[in-house]
Amino acid sequence: MTTETLPQREQTDDGLPEPVDVPKGGVRHQMRTRAGVRHVYRLTVFLVGLMFIAGGIALAVLPGPLTIPPVLLGLWIWSTEFAFAERFFDQFKEKAHEAWAAAKQKPVFSAIVTVGGLIMAGVAFWAVGHYELVDKAKDFVA
Repeated sequence: MTTETLPQREQTDDGLPEPVDVPKGGVRHQMRTRAGVRHVYRLTVFLVGLMFIAGGIALAVLPGPLTIPPVLLGLWIWSTEFAFAERFFDQFKEKAHEAWAAAKQKPVFSAIVTVGGLIMAGVAFWAVGHYELVDKAKDFVA
């Protein structure tokens, strides 16, 4: 039984996940060669991505698909620097391409589902405002 070894990635001592490979001579490669800049850059990328992901999760209390775009943006930000996020984001892109291909096979059905979802989200927003559901929920909890 033979085992293949994976190429060695650069070791990190900043406590952050393993970095993605970047082309040599690029701006990110130059930042990684300077120890102080590398730590600040990687930490900044991590915190900005975390901010978007946490914001998307916080939006989960609202009706509709509002949580998805900020989470995906945070994941994309992480995927530019961290290998674990790059692998996860690649899987997401593959699933998105499959979903797009399926939607193109049945464009009328996909359009009806999409428009129906947008109408339902609009009705939900209208109902929350018209019937003052947030205020009623606050009174109920208090």
